[in-house]
Amino acid sequence: MRYITRALEQVVRQTSKEYPVVLVTGPRQVGKTTMLRKLAEGSDRRYVSLDDLNERNLAKNDPELFLQTHRAPALIDEVQYAPELFAYLKTRVDREREPGAYWLTGSQVFKLMQGVQESLAGRVAVLSLTSLSQCEIDGGENAPFTVEFDALEKRRRGRTSSDVHGIFERIYRGSMPSLAGGQVSNPQIFYGSYLSTYLTRDVKELSGTIDSLKFLRFVTAVAARCSQMVNVSDIAGDADVDQKQAKSWLRILETLGLVFYLRPYSNNLLKRLVKKPKLYFYDTGLVCYLTRWSSAETLEAGAMNGAILENYVVSELAKSWLNAGLEPWMYYYRDKDGKEIDVVIERDGVLNPIEIKKTSNPGTELTRVFTRLDGASVPRGKGAVVCMKPELGAIDRDNYIVPVWTI
Repeated sequence: MRYITRALEQVVRQTSKEYPVVLVTGPRQVGKTTMLRKLAEGSDRRYVSLDDLNERNLAKNDPELFLQTHRAPALIDEVQYAPELFAYLKTRVDREREPGAYWLTGSQVFKLMQGVQESLAGRVAVLSLTSLSQCEIDGGENAPFTVEFDALEKRRRGRTSSDVHGIFERIYRGSMPSLAGGQVSNPQIFYGSYLSTYLTRDVKELSGTIDSLKFLRFVTAVAARCSQMVNVSDIAGDADVDQKQAKSWLRILETLGLVFYLRPYSNNLLKRLVKKPKLYFYDTGLVCYLTRWSSAETLEAGAMNGAILENYVVSELAKSWLNAGLEPWMYYYRDKDGKEIDVVIERDGVLNPIEIKKTSNPGTELTRVFTRLDGASVPRGKGAVVCMKPELGAIDRDNYIVPVWTI
């Protein structure tokens, strides 16, 4: 299997010089352990996984002895299984004050974060690793996405160009390291196994006994609504569960790092706005598997091509920020007149609106809605249309044309 260098590596190196604990969270199989073990090569950093039931039992029942046995520098894998460790880690790092003493990984983000906030506040750098970005697959230099022409030109130079068919092939295959690195070749087999092993097991860990078939119907109903405003009632109806169960399972999908939300942008000067978030998956390959597309060609011609293309672009934008160790300040805009802007990035005191379309010939009609942001208290900056046009360009002085392959 080919190892693909992760953009987050340089952030781990830097934070390890500044914090005693570095925590990398993210879904299973995205490469958290592989990345950290690669970074630890040639050092005396010890490795221990709490997937090992003996080690997990020791960490939960005698955390002090566990940390004596696995002395710093150490890499502790799947640490969410023993939140009892956090208080003892705090005592140890306060006493020893050694930068980079402990690297931790965890696959249950919010459950894990609660324990970290209570015990390790100010002592831990929390980083998020998702499935691979297209930049990582291409071997380009990662930078947070910004709507600035020089930055867009630099992104273009670091990417592998692709036509519409190539883009949908990327979307269909997904971005899990096992697929991108060549360890496995068939996305259908990979995602089927992923759902039946890791995902079902972790959901049971968080929620107790589940009906696996109902949960699969639920995840499928969620995938069928990617890039849409969340409608819990409709999802629950399709999955044949009540709304309370649907809300619980949505929280679990978010906790496991599989889905994320764009909240609607609003401030006190913008009125009559919707309040529901829009839902996206970090990995479009999982969406394609769940919604039963048999090939990239059928997806490209299918009814969901626009929604899954939007999911792909939004997830790539989010990854560009997360891979720099930063929180993506991304929203969407929709008012009660039905006027919508796919993405609004708030950065450096301005709003950058972004429209996503499966077209190779974008016109000014796509950017007229951007003026809806002019009533906000934050000024509107440059806008962009992310589309299938092969080269970077401009619609006018205020709005750029950004090819999907450069994202």
